[in-house]
Amino acid sequence: MLNISGTYKGTWSHRNGNFSSKFPVFQKSSGNIVFELTSSLTDIRGVHYVQGEVVLRDGVYISDGDLQMKMEGVYVWPFRQLRMVLSSAVDSEMNRGEVFIRSSPYHLVAQDTPRNYHRSKRKTSRIMEMGKMCKIQLVTQVSPRVPDYKREFAKGEHERQFCEMRGLVEGPSMHEDQGECFSPLVVNATSVNVELYYNKAVNYTLMVTFISFLQVLFLIRQMEHSNTQSGAAKVSLMMIGQQAIMDAYLCLLHLTAGILVESLFNTFATAAFFKFVVFSIFEMRYLLAIWKSRRPVSSGEGWETMRRELSVLYSRFYGFLLSGILIIYELHSMLRYILFLFYSFWIPQIVANVVRDSRKPLHPHYIVGITLTRLAIPLYAFACPNNFMRIEPNLGWCLGLTTFLGAQAAILLLQHFCGARCFIPRQLLLDDCVQLLPEKYSYFRRVIRANEHIERGEECTPIDCVICMAAVDVSQRCNDCMVTPCDHFFHTGCLQRWMDIKMECPTCRRPLPPM
Repeated sequence: MLNISGTYKGTWSHRNGNFSSKFPVFQKSSGNIVFELTSSLTDIRGVHYVQGEVVLRDGVYISDGDLQMKMEGVYVWPFRQLRMVLSSAVDSEMNRGEVFIRSSPYHLVAQDTPRNYHRSKRKTSRIMEMGKMCKIQLVTQVSPRVPDYKREFAKGEHERQFCEMRGLVEGPSMHEDQGECFSPLVVNATSVNVELYYNKAVNYTLMVTFISFLQVLFLIRQMEHSNTQSGAAKVSLMMIGQQAIMDAYLCLLHLTAGILVESLFNTFATAAFFKFVVFSIFEMRYLLAIWKSRRPVSSGEGWETMRRELSVLYSRFYGFLLSGILIIYELHSMLRYILFLFYSFWIPQIVANVVRDSRKPLHPHYIVGITLTRLAIPLYAFACPNNFMRIEPNLGWCLGLTTFLGAQAAILLLQHFCGARCFIPRQLLLDDCVQLLPEKYSYFRRVIRANEHIERGEECTPIDCVICMAAVDVSQRCNDCMVTPCDHFFHTGCLQRWMDIKMECPTCRRPLPPM
């Protein structure tokens, strides 16, 4: 005997192409439909008692959302016939939508799932009015369906659909002389293997957890690479802040998904926890280290000053976080364009490298690793044809996003190995009329002048390097000696190693410009 319990997904359409006259709820001629049925045996052999929810979408109550009805009836196995009517408990059970949502993960992961299942009072009263004046009934044939394994294997799917439903949703009036409340709806639906969505959702959360673990490793590698004051000052504050906001959004998204589907709460909560660890512990800690490296003077002015500036930093971060949520909510139809904006997080670092002429602010492993791990989630959602969110693949958009982020990473690697301004035309750097970039200080300027004195036979006073306490021979090649803007001489290697730790003169403690 066939058990018809489960989730069914399909389409509805007006058989005659006519809209409702008594109850103007149908704004379109077709749409999607979802059934959630539960059957139980009765004392009559071959007859099952069936309860469930029916959700009509796309064109029903455009201003309020979808039309959701609680129905009950019987399924007669010998005739493969399912007959259901609007439940007599509709007025007391109409607000059980939350329980209905949590009963199956399918309503979370389906692409056409509405964002809000809490119906308004106007919609509820209208459905109750329909139930009092109309005999809303569902008459369908439910029979086993043999899956086409060749077609499903070619599509890469393993969603075996066990039952097929074909029939009508009718709304005759209680009074025979008043005709029909709305024209009959033709229904075609097939059962969905809900267990497959569980497995896909679990696999997705495992992927997110693994990616978060890798991002923590790359962050630790980068923090070790820039563990000095001068190294942290080279890193863009906006670049790390933008990534922290992205991880905060992902944390909230996975936590919300776990709350909506109680059976998957543990899996989604695990992914949300790892994202919370990434942004709240590692990225926020790194953000604070970068901020402190750029304010050495303020850090020594007392706790009140530091606390005031810290409050400004955190208020800006969480201000951007909350405003971004509002923007995404208002412009959710442009989500893919917003993702391009989020995935431009390398651009602030590229600009900062050019302006400051920074030397190797980011470790190459961090650049490559973060680029690849950041692409994993959007590529899964928009490129994988079997994603559990049932989003239609868009390979063109995915190719554009990959190219956009890959180009940013390529520029950063080029700056790392060839110099921060290596891709800028030389004429632009030498043009005095249009000075777009700040002038770069030359640490070899006084050495050249000292060599000129030696060539003219003039005596040069010996100078000691205060770092190694050895004499600096200015008569050697100019790249063996460096001089700071405050006219203090050092060995090239000594000063470079010193500047990797502190960007201040070893003699007078004045700030030093980047090399």
